[in-house]
Amino acid sequence: MSQPIRFYHRNAIREVSDASVTRTVLQYLREDALCTGTKEGCAEGDCGACTVVLGERDEAGGVKFKAVNACIQFLPTLDGKALFTVEDLRQPDGSLHPVQEAMVECHGSQCGFCTPGFVMSMWSLYEKHGHEHSCANKTVPSRADISDALTGNLCRCTGYRPIVDAAVRMFEVPAPKAPVDIAALSRTLATLERDDTFRYEHAGQRFDAPRTVEELARIKAAKPSTRILSGSTDIGLWVTKLMRDLGDIVYVGRISALQKIETSADWIEIGAGVTVERAYEELAKHYPELKEMWKRFASLPIRNAGTLGGNIANGSPIGDSMPGLIALRAHVIVRGNDIERVMPLEDLYLAYQKKDMAEHEFVLGLKVPTRTGVRANLQFRTYKLSKRFDSDISAVCAALSFIADGNTIRDPRIAFGGMAATPKRATHVEAVLRDADWHEATAQAAMLALAKDYAPLSDMRASSDYRLEAAKNTLHRFWLETRPDNPLPKSALDVRAVTAS
Repeated sequence: MSQPIRFYHRNAIREVSDASVTRTVLQYLREDALCTGTKEGCAEGDCGACTVVLGERDEAGGVKFKAVNACIQFLPTLDGKALFTVEDLRQPDGSLHPVQEAMVECHGSQCGFCTPGFVMSMWSLYEKHGHEHSCANKTVPSRADISDALTGNLCRCTGYRPIVDAAVRMFEVPAPKAPVDIAALSRTLATLERDDTFRYEHAGQRFDAPRTVEELARIKAAKPSTRILSGSTDIGLWVTKLMRDLGDIVYVGRISALQKIETSADWIEIGAGVTVERAYEELAKHYPELKEMWKRFASLPIRNAGTLGGNIANGSPIGDSMPGLIALRAHVIVRGNDIERVMPLEDLYLAYQKKDMAEHEFVLGLKVPTRTGVRANLQFRTYKLSKRFDSDISAVCAALSFIADGNTIRDPRIAFGGMAATPKRATHVEAVLRDADWHEATAQAAMLALAKDYAPLSDMRASSDYRLEAAKNTLHRFWLETRPDNPLPKSALDVRAVTAS
């Protein structure tokens, strides 16, 4: 039996029962709710003009906020959540919210088309840092933190400096006269929580949102063709750009077991429903070498919505997470019915868009080894080559690791994205490195071996020759950063750091 979609928006609980299963949040806002402050730019999660903020009740009874792209989020995924748009920032007396006031003061808007999206990304940051609550909870982010928060918002005319200035200024402006009542919002969201599977149907298409892994397994076993939906950062484009009919959908965003991160002495276990942002935050604690890849992985709104499990299950040859995880010896957990299988991540990928998974199986989670024992001597780097630093698709993504045994290389793991039909290990390169002394001749031999491992394609992002030469250069840089004598710091090799100096 179909149930209405229930969510909190514009100070009231809304119910929707007559919308398409794949109607986007942006379409609902502009066409149904007539909240036209939110704009449509790219309709693929790249430009940020459609940025809204979602509120979800957390385990402590509070509310966590995150900025996402409304253009690729499907309306039924709002069930049980709160939706905030630029219209919600207006104060009861008609005055501007401090975020908006700061944009005016700092001349952060010109044509204005992108402004609502910037304002909502800034408001999410404002809420995160607790400015409207007690002074004891208030923290002020750095300009670098602000820039990270705005990576999903593009501006063509104003330029980013006055917008970043405004984000600094908003913490200095007096607090809003009517801040969000977190306790009241949490109580409201509690009334929307469902104990069982949420089922929504429209025009013969079904959307199920189970609460347990067992129910997800049952749904997939009963109808294996049911499409699994998580962050919608890829599948959303299948609708907005390719106009595909997705058939029945099962949404995994309400399964608490898939949202867990558990760390033991040997493993970091990450559920398939954990967002990319949360997953990398945890991984970077153990492997700080991942910090730059974390910040360069798409944009914050995409990382807030997309999941690490979804990125792995998608298996794109240019997916940024896989090379690093493969180099770290990650294992993927796959489930079908009551049977779970664990395999090295690289074994999941058989050919382009072909994986070692039956149609009824799904990714349950990921296991990444901790940095213990001999792995304390792990040398590890990841490199992303793209035309833009932020929010761009890799032309080449490299991940390189080995365990240093004095000057000798043990257990080399070299993986690349963008170089083959799948994320792929460089086995010939690894053979050159294995048990060799780590010196420049070894690095040069490994660079030559790359041509035996890869014959990359040419496309709009890069030519085959560029990809192969760039991949060789990442190996040489890895040598320079990890050589036993006089290793060079990142600041000596990073083009952004060199340019700034």
